[in-house]
Amino acid sequence: MAKKLWSGRFQKETDALTDDFNSSISFDARLYQQDIKGSIAHAKMLGKQKVIPQEDADLIVESLKQILSDIQDNKIEFSEQMEDIHMNIESILIDRIGDVGKKLHTGRSRNDQVATDMHLYVKDICLLIINDIKELISTLLDLAAKHTETIVPGYTHLQRAQPITFAHQLMAYVEMLKRDIKRFRQVCEMADSLPLGAGALATTTYPLDRYFVAKELNFSSVYLNSLDAVSDRDFCIDFLEAVSITMMHLSRFSEEIVLWCSSEFHFITLDDAFSTGSSIMPQKKNPDIAELVRGKTGRTYGDLISLLSTMKGLPLAYNKDMQEDKEPVFDAFDTIEICLKTFNKMIATITVNKDAMYDAAAHGFANATDAADWLVKHGIPFRDAHGIVGQLVYYCIQNGKSLDKLSLEEYQKIDPIFDNTIYEAIDLHNCVSQRNIVGGPAKATVERAIAINKGLLTKL
Repeated sequence: MAKKLWSGRFQKETDALTDDFNSSISFDARLYQQDIKGSIAHAKMLGKQKVIPQEDADLIVESLKQILSDIQDNKIEFSEQMEDIHMNIESILIDRIGDVGKKLHTGRSRNDQVATDMHLYVKDICLLIINDIKELISTLLDLAAKHTETIVPGYTHLQRAQPITFAHQLMAYVEMLKRDIKRFRQVCEMADSLPLGAGALATTTYPLDRYFVAKELNFSSVYLNSLDAVSDRDFCIDFLEAVSITMMHLSRFSEEIVLWCSSEFHFITLDDAFSTGSSIMPQKKNPDIAELVRGKTGRTYGDLISLLSTMKGLPLAYNKDMQEDKEPVFDAFDTIEICLKTFNKMIATITVNKDAMYDAAAHGFANATDAADWLVKHGIPFRDAHGIVGQLVYYCIQNGKSLDKLSLEEYQKIDPIFDNTIYEAIDLHNCVSQRNIVGGPAKATVERAIAINKGLLTKL
């Protein structure tokens, strides 16, 4: 049985159940790149500062690079006896280069080492997520560009409210996703401070150059308080919050996808490659991708609450509870990554049923506000205009008609002020095109928004 690197003061082996319970290698193995990267920077600094001989530092660096290559080539199997990724890599290093390998841990603790690994990891995965979000935004912009004249009812309370375009609807999600990118950029900033050099909690007596290590690892700053350095997991919580909000946006979009592809709406048709069938009902085509995204959103909320709950009662500095920071972060990343990639492909392959969208807008009194606006422009106070159009809508419901199908005589029975120009005012395309202020659904306005966002995409 391999001897644990910390076992000097212990007189007996730990219980096998303790080993299983205490070990984190089953999930933190994914940190091997960050751990080796951090160790290489630390070793270089130890040599530079003459804490260890330069030739020893060089040997450690080259050996770590070889270990990294061997791990990537699946030539190394990690041991649960070594507890975590940090002890595994150090143990492998010692096996390969002997006592020189034992010098790597000079001036550091697993506390500041694991914190550094997590900072590097969160920075790395934020960039991956940002790229995934950018790809989804690009897909939405391309789809929106094809539907700047596709009329669809806008909803409030899930009731047809006012006519907009499908492009305008899609662009709302573009704006949400842009905010999500900002949040992940902010997470990168929150994670951009180096903990290494803090030691277990009180730094070290060795003359470490923390700024050298920070530069090697591309950190913009170092922690100025060693207690905070090893106990801070705010950046992990920030990451989980950013994931949760992005997933909330995807979930809202998924809910609309589920509605739109139903027989009741029939606004879109999902591609067969992103739908599933029923084991008993042969006619079914289910929007399982959208439903799974919606369902997995709750999972990411759980990751956030889990880490918040773990951290809420911990005294300074490091506590073993903080080992529980990794699985929520890993799970949230895995979840959002597959959701973004799959959702993007689903959106890119939908078929838009323009006629169904138009019919829903036409028969849902989405142009009622425009009829009221027509009255206001003809001198009727808005509250009176609101009441008049309400009477018109009631008349239409009683007689199975829409506003555009009423005769002028029927209009004038409600109020004699109506004339033939009312029909132009309530034409759905006119209703949309006249809403041409910034942020509105008019074709030209949406096209400008699409152009602006395409220009911004490379800068986000």
